[in-house]
Amino acid sequence: MDGLNQLNNLPLGGQLGKIGTQTGGTGASVGATGEGQTSFKDVLMKNLTEVNQLQQDADKQVEDFVAGKTQNMSEVISASQKASLAFSMLTQIRNKLQDAYDEVKNLRI
Repeated sequence: MDGLNQLNNLPLGGQLGKIGTQTGGTGASVGATGEGQTSFKDVLMKNLTEVNQLQQDADKQVEDFVAGKTQNMSEVISASQKASLAFSMLTQIRNKLQDAYDEVKNLRI
């Protein structure tokens, strides 16, 4: 359970909200549980959108630099590094979720 608490406290995409969980009759499901809490799906989709936007912004910066519209190489490098770091973080989150899914799948009942 310590790993779940660490995931709940991670700042995902600048959002510090907790991921709410509900327990139903047949098992646990992730969803909004009350005011101020968002579902895991919403957090994930928001972060996917943010990473995509960072990638598009970095591509636009590179295009503008190559076309001569801007001369500020540091902004281009900064945007590219920010997009790369965000994508790497998203990939690591996906890997951790896949590991957790594999672990749950292998549980014996």
